[in-house]
Amino acid sequence: MGSNIGDRFSNITNATKMLMKLADTLTSSKLYETTPYGFSKQPAFLNSVCKLSTQLTPWLFLHYLKGIEKNLQRHRVFTNSPRTIDIDILIWGDIVLESQLLTIPHPRFHERMFVLDPLFEISPTLVHPLLNLTVGEMRQAVQKKEALQVRSSPVCVFQ
Repeated sequence: MGSNIGDRFSNITNATKMLMKLADTLTSSKLYETTPYGFSKQPAFLNSVCKLSTQLTPWLFLHYLKGIEKNLQRHRVFTNSPRTIDIDILIWGDIVLESQLLTIPHPRFHERMFVLDPLFEISPTLVHPLLNLTVGEMRQAVQKKEALQVRSSPVCVFQ
């Protein structure tokens, strides 16, 4: 998840608290400050990755994620526009799903250090179901284009 409008720390903290209500277990990475991706004339992002287990289906989980974004005042102005919160499903076990509304695994997460660094922190051996590469291997394959800085301790860690 990421935030670059308003109180970024509170936005991510509040989103994580709402995610905890949907999860049986949840582990969160530290926060990483990153330069914007795509549309660069906007504030820096705070990014975090959560690993969780849930009884929900991917479709129902997506519905709840959109509700969390709406609750935190997410407005979709244009692609890669500034946002209070952005929450994506990156991977769902070995499920592969492609539709207009939901693609699992996320089609570009393996190319983005702002996703791979926090994901590596909490799940370095997780395997991409299509690429058959671990997060560590994907991270090594991506040339770093932005400097990531760890900004705080984890928002939460629940086992």
